[in-house]
Amino acid sequence: MTSTRIDDTQAIRQILADQYEAWAAGDAERFVADYDAEATVITPGIYRRNRDEVRDGMAANFGGVFAKSTVTDEIQDIRFLGPDHAVVVSRAGILFAGETELPADRYVNATWVLVKQDDRWSVAAYHNSPVVSN
Repeated sequence: MTSTRIDDTQAIRQILADQYEAWAAGDAERFVADYDAEATVITPGIYRRNRDEVRDGMAANFGGVFAKSTVTDEIQDIRFLGPDHAVVVSRAGILFAGETELPADRYVNATWVLVKQDDRWSVAAYHNSPVVSN
């Protein structure tokens, strides 16, 4: 792996780490700080069409169902699709207030699409779906 790819990989990992730190703080503005203005988010039953919709939805959730929750997220793979695009696959789940272990039925597989513009990575799209055991 070239030093550029090492730097890119670290930058991408940091974006996810920063996002989940913002989640734990209940900070919707900081949560979307690394989202592209036209970023899309699809989760079961939800389609957000841009960063503002993602921020507003997360702000509502941080004041409600996601209050005092945290996220566990384990990156499974980072694949570069050229110099300016990457796909990240991760396994994640939400720990609600007071929980110390994530129930197996609440894990999701997530796909992140990131783009590099002006030497900075940002999230262009995010999607997750529940893990289903075979």
